[in-house]
Amino acid sequence: MKAEKYEAGQKISMMCSGCDTETPHTIETVTKLGKISKAQCDTCETASTFNRGVKTSVAGSRTKEASPYDRTRKYRKGQAMNHFKFGHGEVTAVLETQKIDVLFGDTTRRLIHAQDAN
Repeated sequence: MKAEKYEAGQKISMMCSGCDTETPHTIETVTKLGKISKAQCDTCETASTFNRGVKTSVAGSRTKEASPYDRTRKYRKGQAMNHFKFGHGEVTAVLETQKIDVLFGDTTRRLIHAQDAN
């Protein structure tokens, strides 16, 4: 199966950490092999950068406030959150049943989720 090649200026639908939903994005830059290296949300203007197809940084406008991080809440990939210490972040991976990786700016941190409120 051949990987899809993208071009700058192309529109695609992807999960936006600013809007916390799937929205149209404009591809700003691509690699020589046609992989997305930077895309911007058409709705809230949040910019995301990628390395080898993996989101490595999220920055930009925050027109919609993300809900505060809550360790008892269950998160999904692409969901936005606002952590009291690390700031605005996006879930990049759901690991096991109670661990998530969250991208804050250009740093990924492992957090817990779906924990009992005891």
